[in-house]
Amino acid sequence: MIICSCEIISDTDIHSAVEWMRSSDPAAIITPGKIYHALGKAPNCGGCMKLFVSTMRSNKSLKVPAELCSLREPLGAQA
Repeated sequence: MIICSCEIISDTDIHSAVEWMRSSDPAAIITPGKIYHALGKAPNCGGCMKLFVSTMRSNKSLKVPAELCSLREPLGAQA
């Protein structure tokens, strides 16, 4: 399915980019910008961003690496 019609990016392209980035750097923080860059493209109008991010988040490899999960303090923990 085409996610970004301006740059002709499919859901398969997004998933492939996420998998490639995760396999090359397991601790990488993956963002939409990094996916566009990995695909050799750039966002244009931004109309696809909600669907683009939703597609990214549906990828099981997108999880935040375990060593980074504990960096954020729980809400209300600050004094």
